[in-house]
Amino acid sequence: MNYTDNILVDQATRALAMRLPARWAVRSVGMTGRDTGVDAVVGVTAPDDTTASVTVICKKSLNPQAVTLLVERLGPSANPSDVLVVSPYLSASTRERLRDRGLNYLDLTGNVRIAITTPGLFIETQGATQDPDREERPARTLRGAKTGRIVRALIDCKQPPGVRELAELTGLDAGYVSRVMALLETEALVTRVGRGRLESVDWPKLLRRWAEEAPITARGIAGMYLDPRGTANLVKRLAGSTEQYAITGSLAAAHLAPIAPTRLAVVWVRDAQAAAVRLGLTSVEVGANVMLLEPRDEGVLTGAAVRDGVSYAAPSQAAADLLTSPGRGPAEGEELIAWMQANEEAWRG
Repeated sequence: MNYTDNILVDQATRALAMRLPARWAVRSVGMTGRDTGVDAVVGVTAPDDTTASVTVICKKSLNPQAVTLLVERLGPSANPSDVLVVSPYLSASTRERLRDRGLNYLDLTGNVRIAITTPGLFIETQGATQDPDREERPARTLRGAKTGRIVRALIDCKQPPGVRELAELTGLDAGYVSRVMALLETEALVTRVGRGRLESVDWPKLLRRWAEEAPITARGIAGMYLDPRGTANLVKRLAGSTEQYAITGSLAAAHLAPIAPTRLAVVWVRDAQAAAVRLGLTSVEVGANVMLLEPRDEGVLTGAAVRDGVSYAAPSQAAADLLTSPGRGPAEGEELIAWMQANEEAWRG
């Protein structure tokens, strides 16, 4: 549907009215001029006749980067809780950015969050998780081996690299790197000065976003195995082996931010079946204590560090792997990210 601002205001007013508690009411106060940046003002009235005036800002589309620009346009005197951002659809990352800025939002698929102090009102509902009109737009994702290389480089480099430097670090075409950077900028995961120099990288959000869109099972082919003598025996065997590998997950995090004893050893290795034979592992469907992963791209081995003769994946790789691993993996991933935030000098080059 081609939404005009008038239609958006009308649809949003109706959607809000449907979600109000009994005896509450919402009414349109009127449309405003486009030069003000505000499209309408609505009144939200409680049963005791206390009314809040809410300014409505309509956006046919909105990305996280644009939220920052919207806040800047509102100015420091604006009260974010008096503002309602309306759109046909708001992505999860855009909704998160709006929440962080204290702005109310409502999209026409049912994603709503409204927090008004006077009169006291809080509404939060979940709508669509994907844009209903996404077929009309090109896919935009961090999934894929080449994109993973770029993400890892951005996370691991303390000094934000430029497009050409990123292309050299990852062995990728500069044009491809530039397109990925444009996506990251749109999603407010990186900040650039104009269209040129990279100023900053929000690496924790970038890492979480990458893990979400490219989970560990999408980055490698997994095989489940049993070492009857336990994970400590596996580590000992790897220390004396000629395998090209990197231990990731809980075992890699344990040296930095240990939480609990490791029950599943996860290892990136070029040839899982051949490595399993050399390491004395048995393929099993249940009761596994080892996961061998054949990477779709050998970038997972980049930055691996050797400790006590054993190769461990870089913290950024281990954290991303943990965030979509089974069991306690996600909690351990968050603990590792917390350690990384507190110890950037120890791992960012």
